[in-house]
Amino acid sequence: MFILMIVVFVLGYAAIALEHPLKVDKAASALILGMLMWVIFVFGRTDILNMVNETGGFLSQSWREYVHASGIQNPGAGDMLGFITHHEVLHHLAEISTILFFLLGAMTIVETVDQHQGFKIITDKIQTTNKVKLLWILSILTFFMSAALDNLTTTIVLIALLRKLIADKQERWLFASMVVLAANAGGAWSPIGDVTTIMLWIGGQVTTLNIITMVFLPSLVTMIVPVVILSFTLKGNVERPVLKNGDNKDFTTPFERNLLFYMGVGGLLFVPVFKTVTHLPPYMGMLLSLGIIWLTTEIMHRTKPLEDRRTLTVIGVLRKVDVPTIFFFMGILSAVAAMQSAGHLTLLADWLNTNVGDIYVINLIIGVLSSIVDNVPLVAGAMGMYEIAQAGATGYAANFMVDGIFWEFLAYCAGTGGSILIIGSAAGVAAMGMEKIDFIWYMKRISLLALAGYLAGAAVYYAQVQILH
Repeated sequence: MFILMIVVFVLGYAAIALEHPLKVDKAASALILGMLMWVIFVFGRTDILNMVNETGGFLSQSWREYVHASGIQNPGAGDMLGFITHHEVLHHLAEISTILFFLLGAMTIVETVDQHQGFKIITDKIQTTNKVKLLWILSILTFFMSAALDNLTTTIVLIALLRKLIADKQERWLFASMVVLAANAGGAWSPIGDVTTIMLWIGGQVTTLNIITMVFLPSLVTMIVPVVILSFTLKGNVERPVLKNGDNKDFTTPFERNLLFYMGVGGLLFVPVFKTVTHLPPYMGMLLSLGIIWLTTEIMHRTKPLEDRRTLTVIGVLRKVDVPTIFFFMGILSAVAAMQSAGHLTLLADWLNTNVGDIYVINLIIGVLSSIVDNVPLVAGAMGMYEIAQAGATGYAANFMVDGIFWEFLAYCAGTGGSILIIGSAAGVAAMGMEKIDFIWYMKRISLLALAGYLAGAAVYYAQVQILH
């Protein structure tokens, strides 16, 4: 059953990758994959959870911790069923739900601003249609925005902008993919820019000033290298979208457009502040921002005709939110969660530790793997596998002190490695869902660019360490 879970994951992953040839929406494949993984886990629980590692402990780290905490002496099939259904499923559902509600809130805010034509403030300032200039402007904008917001929110905002700037679908796919690369690179050097850096920051492995100073330059190189390579091949200009009949109608006044734009951006920027001040999950800050914007639109448009009111309030906007993307996230994250609970990722982490050993190589591999398996459980596994060394530690242990080389490089690799495949990061999955980007197309056109940037940034980090140490 342990092996069957891997086989099912590979087959489900292939169905997602071959979405267009199979003519089956990836959300359907992801949901089936996610639920099947847990079904197999439940039916094979006695075989899977009784597997042991080299030290004689249970292979599944979460099962090991559960048995130790509950004091069960001889766990049986009933204990295992309770562990899966009442502990693991609910635990992972809580984590997945925070991401889904965060995504839903961010997408709704962005759609509300877009419905009020708020992004005209930015799109009117981007006058160039030259592909190379536009690529540089959008990449730099994304890189710094994702450090202030986070890579997922920034990607959602920028894709909404791209729809106003580029008419051709294939060209928009290219620019959206480069936005993903820039968003992941920008999120890696900020303590609030990516889920993995947030985990390391909250866990005490890295501090704010150090992660910014040590990872900024490698992340910048990761963003710049693919843009430079593309700059030599991109030619000509993009075509701006032509407004359809009805899109010319001004539902809003300039004051309303500006108000919603600044409220939307302010609401998104408020989220990291909310988390820092209250220590509550970011999705709560996002939903609070959405609630305030929702109330504002209800009051603002209450005297308008019913048709306009339905179009402009959040209730009308919710009909346009991309629900399949939410289901896609749910399926993928559920599948990875099942592998984490069953011990697959623990086995992988132990193998890396035993057979590789070198901290740079381990992190590079984790980065590449994060393009296949979600980077969050991989980083969680690394955090559980290595303890923070005491201040003043020397030799190999010094790499694991607070702000040690291992943690810094882990933040870089896990944050940027996911760009190699579009499914490897939250930003990539959001872009794939919103723009219906083809997995195979991304592999052919973007994966090598992302890999080049990833390795170049890693080389810069290594050189930086050699110079400073």
